Amino acid sequence: MIRTASLALALSLTTALGASAQTLYFSAIPDEDETRLVERFSKVADYLEGELGVDVQFVPVKSYAASVTAFRNDQIQLAWFGGLTGVQARLAVPEARAIAQGKEDPIFVSYFIANTETGLEPSDSFPAEAQGMSFTFGAKTSTSGRLMPEYWIREETGEAPEAFFDRVGFSGDHSQTLRLVASGAWQVGALNFAVYDKAVEEGAPEVETAKVIWQTPPYPDYNWTIRGDVDARFGDGFADKVQAALIGMDDPELLATFPREAFIPAADEDFQPIEDTAKELGLIE
Repeated sequence: MIRTASLALALSLTTALGASAQTLYFSAIPDEDETRLVERFSKVADYLEGELGVDVQFVPVKSYAASVTAFRNDQIQLAWFGGLTGVQARLAVPEARAIAQGKEDPIFVSYFIANTETGLEPSDSFPAEAQGMSFTFGAKTSTSGRLMPEYWIREETGEAPEAFFDRVGFSGDHSQTLRLVASGAWQVGALNFAVYDKAVEEGAPEVETAKVIWQTPPYPDYNWTIRGDVDARFGDGFADKVQAALIGMDDPELLATFPREAFIPAADEDFQPIEDTAKELGLIE
């Protein structure tokens, strides 16, 4: 059974039922289009419901910022965040904590991709030849689609992206970055390596005209974060039970929806480098 709820419905139910509610609402940053997100996370909702013994509903959101707002407002109690959105959410909600991350997430990377018409070639060095070209990030608060690519652009060139490139934009999500660079709407872009690798695996036509030219050094990224008040709502030890359910997820089909090989424990301090970088770039105070 597909278990999803609109954000408005989730809010009305949460407000009406209060602390006695026995539905766990969760969401995920919209790094792909909503239809695909619902398909991915409805199965995760069913899995969590079976493991936790409470109703679980997936709540799609329209933007990265909306996922943080929903978490802050208790419209969702659990979320699959990126590194930066996870930091923002935990800063906004006292006692919220990171509980799990993908096995790949402590050493995540971003790909810089270029339309083949640019003539840019893959290299182990930052693509300095892209200077003066057009460049698109993903979402404005995406760790792998903006934060870390911007950090490395500044680190490698000594310039802001707007100074190094002729034109800079934001596509909104990783899949859109791939489509826009492949079409030539933007010459160069940065995106989550897992989204690109999955496109290669699926034989997506975009990878024929949008090629990887560089990858960033590794950094910590995606994480499951849970509100600190869930034990009061669902019973003592509930947050730990959610963590155990996520780490115990071993169904290859479910893991492939993220895509991750497995989930491992996470703690807030794992993402301190992300918080420090975001402060350095002025994305959080």
